[in-house]
Amino acid sequence: MSFADTLKTLPEFAGEQLILTDGSGAEVAVIANAPGTAGSFRVYAYLADKHGGMTPAAAAEGLAIYAEHTDDARLNPGKHPNIDRLFGVQASGNTLHARIA
Repeated sequence: MSFADTLKTLPEFAGEQLILTDGSGAEVAVIANAPGTAGSFRVYAYLADKHGGMTPAAAAEGLAIYAEHTDDARLNPGKHPNIDRLFGVQASGNTLHARIA
């Protein structure tokens, strides 16, 4: 399934932004629930809700959800920072904590 098709199957989440923090509580990223990033907000919110944070298992599922964009991110590092972050979670084995504000 394409990213757009899969995105339609995910639940919607209320909030203006999703804040990601590392194990020490330091903020590492903010994903706005706004045009241009609303899809990533929805993906990350879904994964955090399902997995209790951005775990390596959540990252693997997220990379599958991003579908064709994951391949593009592999070929073009930096073009898709929200996907690149999932690659980082997988590589490090660390979990990022998420909260919606």
